[in-house]
Amino acid sequence: MLLNYLYDGSLEIDNNLVENAIRPNALGRKNYLFAGSHEGAKRAAMFYTFFGICKMHNVTPWQWMKKVLEIIPEHKVSRLEELLPQNLTLDE
Repeated sequence: MLLNYLYDGSLEIDNNLVENAIRPNALGRKNYLFAGSHEGAKRAAMFYTFFGICKMHNVTPWQWMKKVLEIIPEHKVSRLEELLPQNLTLDE
């Protein structure tokens, strides 16, 4: 089994890349214990999700949140999908 690393140089010998990728999720799970209530934990998970999507789409979370809070009062409820980080156009 260990010989596979000798034959294929593209194989990673450790799983540090995967561990680093999932670390924020593990920290989030630990932090949910201190959210104060089940509803608070659900809200925290929602924000972690939004910020994760921002990171995935190279969107600055602060700019996205600022833009959403500015336009949401007049935005139609039926079109909330437009406010997701991957769909919202940010003015620089």
